Amino acid sequence: MRILVIEDDREAAAYMVKGLGEHGDTADHAATGEDGVMMAASGYDVIVLDRMLPGMDGLAAASTLRASGDTTPILFLSALGQVDDRVKGLKAGGDDYLVKPYAFAELLARIEALTRRRGDEPPTGMRVADLEIDLLTRRVQRGGARIDLQPREFKLLEYLARNADQVVTRTMLLENVWEYNFDPQTNVIDVHISRLRSKIDKGFAKPLLHTVRGAGYRLSETG
Repeated sequence: MRILVIEDDREAAAYMVKGLGEHGDTADHAATGEDGVMMAASGYDVIVLDRMLPGMDGLAAASTLRASGDTTPILFLSALGQVDDRVKGLKAGGDDYLVKPYAFAELLARIEALTRRRGDEPPTGMRVADLEIDLLTRRVQRGGARIDLQPREFKLLEYLARNADQVVTRTMLLENVWEYNFDPQTNVIDVHISRLRSKIDKGFAKPLLHTVRGAGYRLSETG
């Protein structure tokens, strides 16, 4: 499954992302409600949403997603466990509510229950223009020609594709592709972006991987 974790506590988020990855899922992290709402537009199977977020809190984020037509199952996480708190979460658009502290096994069980309840299968492929990515076989091709990628390059491309047409910052890449919660002050991103660009854009008339000066990168047909 593909899961979005919206949690401002980076240590707690890293714990969840790591555990979900070990379970075989793909988990992305957003540290604010605003970023979470933006990232959710790329499509997820489940959203794990912290109730108490700075700025746009969990209730507001859930309400915003539902108002936009997003029907992705939302699992609220919160230290607020009174009946009234749970009711507010469900009324805001949540599908389930788990009180902190929680057992990770229960978190997994509730996520699986939400996907069963939804009754649909997660997507196994993505497409950006003539670039096709098969998530099951990890095969990539563009214009019918196969492109061989190293594991990290594939993970980088997958993350960019899941956020297609949106600017992806260096911090987002460090956290979600390299799982760093700090900037190691290396050119690792630049090197991998350069390698990936040479593989998916070289020989094609229209580039797909764009550098947005001062902001980050974007995978898009329109530039």
